[in-house]
Amino acid sequence: MSTTDVIDRDGFRANVGIVLMDSGGRLFLGRRTGGKGWQFPQGGMRHGESLEQSLFRELHEEIGLNAADVRLVGSTARWLRYRLPSRYVRRGQQPLCLGQKQRWFLLQLAADESGIRFDTTGEPEFDRWRWVDYWQPVKEVIYFKRPVYVRALHELAPLARPGGLPPYPSWWARQTRDGSGAAASAVAREQGGSG
Repeated sequence: MSTTDVIDRDGFRANVGIVLMDSGGRLFLGRRTGGKGWQFPQGGMRHGESLEQSLFRELHEEIGLNAADVRLVGSTARWLRYRLPSRYVRRGQQPLCLGQKQRWFLLQLAADESGIRFDTTGEPEFDRWRWVDYWQPVKEVIYFKRPVYVRALHELAPLARPGGLPPYPSWWARQTRDGSGAAASAVAREQGGSG
């Protein structure tokens, strides 16, 4: 976390999340450096940045792509929030960050995937990546981010999949019963899914 990050009075850090889709509808999933789990690119907004400025800065910093390499398909309508588990809260930092509030953007890759790279910063976020099926990131992201991933992917699904919501995988019901599954189950019920 940088001193230029924007943290609101409730302790939520303003953040952009990136759902990058290939021409076949698969999603980019990156492995955090050192094998610390898999996730979508995301990062904190800086003071004075617009959402789109943050989006394209993070896109370049985390996976080496520029605005010209993608097509902006859409975004979530409002901030989606999650709280950090107590053990992840850095109590000695001011202002205190208790969680993230995120606006999620759906991007379509418009360039060759060979442009994806991790060496644009001195401290790369990712060390590997792969294309995955639409719901796979929910299974692989760290547990406390799952409800936000579910909400973001449901909200972006009509843009990503105009033909309808992708079918839930066989593991969906099991995944949505874990400690963070209440939100996933609720969204699935709202959407008429089998969660």
